[in-house]
Amino acid sequence: MELKRVVVTGLGALTPIGNNIQEYWDGLVNGKSGCAPITSFDSEKFKTKFACELKGFNPTDHFDRKEARRLDKFAQYALVASEEAIKDAAFDLEKVDKFRVGVIWGAGIGGIQTFQDEVTNFNSGGGVPRFNPFFIPKMIADIAPGHISIKNGFMGPNYTTVSACASSANAMIDALNYIRLGHCDIIITGGSEAAVVEAGMGGFNAMHALSTRNESPETASRPFDANRDGFVLGEGAGALVLESYEHAKARGAKIYAEVMGGGMTSDAYHMTAPHPEGVGVERVMHNCLRDAGLRPEEVDAINTHGTSTPLGDIAELKAITKVFGAHAKNININSTKSMTGHLLGAAGGIEAIASILSMQHGIVPPTINHTTVDENIDPELNLTLNKAQKRDVKVAMSNTFGFGGHNACVVFKKIDA
Repeated sequence: MELKRVVVTGLGALTPIGNNIQEYWDGLVNGKSGCAPITSFDSEKFKTKFACELKGFNPTDHFDRKEARRLDKFAQYALVASEEAIKDAAFDLEKVDKFRVGVIWGAGIGGIQTFQDEVTNFNSGGGVPRFNPFFIPKMIADIAPGHISIKNGFMGPNYTTVSACASSANAMIDALNYIRLGHCDIIITGGSEAAVVEAGMGGFNAMHALSTRNESPETASRPFDANRDGFVLGEGAGALVLESYEHAKARGAKIYAEVMGGGMTSDAYHMTAPHPEGVGVERVMHNCLRDAGLRPEEVDAINTHGTSTPLGDIAELKAITKVFGAHAKNININSTKSMTGHLLGAAGGIEAIASILSMQHGIVPPTINHTTVDENIDPELNLTLNKAQKRDVKVAMSNTFGFGGHNACVVFKKIDA
């Protein structure tokens, strides 16, 4: 059976550095930090008092008040980003076969704000079990693709992938394979997350996973820097429209890039820590390249998982050196999390978009906030530090890894459409 080619025809983003694709890209190339003191709740008693929140997002700009109340923030973000991507793809909703249009979405946590609010209200009400009837439909992680499909009438495959921070990358790989095998013509994919709430911040603080650089939050996310001390929690969504090449060409669609392949592995090592030698990460990149039919020396840029954690950054760079050998020093390696923070289940979505836009514009966004060299990192690696670099990127890879040892890797190729 001959596999169909799969391309990207639409993009949408809602991020801490921009509330649409153009704003997001401008923020990336200009090295904009999305990190600031938390505004959505009083963080005074928390070890970490900052995050990468959305700026200027008002639900009632997109939904009426009644609808907004029935949607957890992570679902609101999913609907807004996917709407931008669908409009960008410009396919005729009345002409497509909606049984061949699916939604495969990633979310690592789902409606944590809703869960927190309902349990808090229960406890403050003297233990009387009076829950909102929308509690469960707002909270469950699969509701985001459900809402996207209901709004647009898409009747193909519809579900959520949950693999912590690898969730939206897993969603993209599933979408790629459904289209490759001929089961769908179009799939809306990506991910959303809204965990900047008391429960999210408190939980990650308890794990000692977050940076506590409260004196300088805008510089707290500093992948590869010797003084990194943990990741910065972010929120938002990234949406991509994946489509079979023949379907896209037949309707004269704009094509951003071809999705060449994806890889998945498990570290099988620890609940939260990466394998120190990056064994699973090394294999996931090998798997991705093999699936794509690409040689290591064809890769021009890698947007790393790069969360700004002491162990994770080094393990990933070790794996890159093993996979790419001498070519590793020729690759533009970066971490856009230095600007957006870590969007958990949405990370793969917005970071894949960053990789695709790098190919479109011939610019690799920087890894910002780097001031001190880590002697454990190979100095010959080009980590694209502090300033965007011009480059004709023909092949770009995006890495995302999640608690539980989940590793996912997606690779894109620039094509003349």
